[in-house]
Amino acid sequence: MNRMANKNADNHADNKNVQAETLPSKTRLKQEAHQQVKLGEAILALKKDEIAALNLPDELNQAVYTALKIKSNSGLKRQRLYIGKLLRNIDHQQIEQHLNKIKHQHDTNTAAFKRLESWRDRLIEGDKQVLTEIIQHNPSVNRQQINQLIRRARQEQEKARPPAAARKLFHYLQTLKNEQADA
Repeated sequence: MNRMANKNADNHADNKNVQAETLPSKTRLKQEAHQQVKLGEAILALKKDEIAALNLPDELNQAVYTALKIKSNSGLKRQRLYIGKLLRNIDHQQIEQHLNKIKHQHDTNTAAFKRLESWRDRLIEGDKQVLTEIIQHNPSVNRQQINQLIRRARQEQEKARPPAAARKLFHYLQTLKNEQADA
């Protein structure tokens, strides 16, 4: 009898060990839940057209648009937790990948914008090397127009006027960049 009791106790202990290995800990479950809430917050930070591009399930989509309408902090907090709960029930890998693409695109656009601002500022300061670089990248540059814009921007800067020509120069550089991207 004693052998059977020991054998049953060993089996019971083995079953507990197997269950402990297969079930995630309570801490791990809470961490995953918190990650889902953060993912939901990232979705809420997007523009409406970007949210629509995510192709979320109907219930989640409705919860997101409801959260965008909520003004109360406590109500918004509850809605974010609800969105996190809904995200736990679906495969969120595709949503995370799409969010990463959007973030990468935003970072790329920001870098390009800063590069154009730098070019504009250096052109106004009189850096001819930048003008040569722009002409090499965009052979279709209207040299007369860009030189006129640079000259006007310098005059505005010297007279402490609002930078209308500098804005036009930036817009022209942006147009050149877009033409190059389309080609």
